[in-house]
Amino acid sequence: MHKYPVSISLSSFGADLVRQRGQASFIPLLVEAGVKRIELREELFTHEDFPALAVAIKTQGLECLYSAPLELWLEGQAQPNPALEPTLQRAEQCGAGWLKVSLGHFSEISEVAALAERLAPYAIQLLVENDQTEHGGCIAPFSQFFARVQALQMPIGMTFDIGNWQWQAQSADDAARALGRYVEYLHCKAITRNASGKLIAIPPSPADVQHWNELIKHMPTGLPRAVEYPLQGEDLSQVTRDQVNILATLGQPQPAPQEALSHV
Repeated sequence: MHKYPVSISLSSFGADLVRQRGQASFIPLLVEAGVKRIELREELFTHEDFPALAVAIKTQGLECLYSAPLELWLEGQAQPNPALEPTLQRAEQCGAGWLKVSLGHFSEISEVAALAERLAPYAIQLLVENDQTEHGGCIAPFSQFFARVQALQMPIGMTFDIGNWQWQAQSADDAARALGRYVEYLHCKAITRNASGKLIAIPPSPADVQHWNELIKHMPTGLPRAVEYPLQGEDLSQVTRDQVNILATLGQPQPAPQEALSHV
């Protein structure tokens, strides 16, 4: 069976462990597990040497995506967030081919065309993700944003986070139907409530995987998909391999059932 490319968001290994060990230390584990892309998390950096990190990632043959907790638009501002350019510079230093950010406070005053000027000096593609906030986690603003992006023929894609829609009681199915054609990166996580009623990410059940297989039908075939749920266990390498194998076959066409032989 063909396997599609899988990414790992390093936050999956736990913030404390990643900050303690450094993000570069997880590269061998990802390679061993068959991962194609590493997702660096800006909020988990401590004292990393970005150029050395870029070399380590490239040497191991991994793609690199840089994730930043940055909102593309600040409230009431027409121009893109001024923090975008220094974030692009850091992503470039890490050798990233993609930068993932949140949409932020997008509205009718947002000057989408101004993004082209900000992005032009960098060989990095921007991916805009639905987050868990009221302003950045609902379907309608994304439909409006990508309609304007498409009209301007700008090379900006979407990171579709399956689980994040639940924070704003949005239907992931409705979101996939409305936005699936814009998606270039799929964040996978199942969601449950803990004892205090807080929504948290967990590994998928078979029912979750079945649902994800339906959602991905609305998206480009074979797009990269990422683990963004806890990877924990005594044998972390095996746990990671198991989850990578699950995601690698999402969207894999299933053979048509054979017709039953008639008994005459």
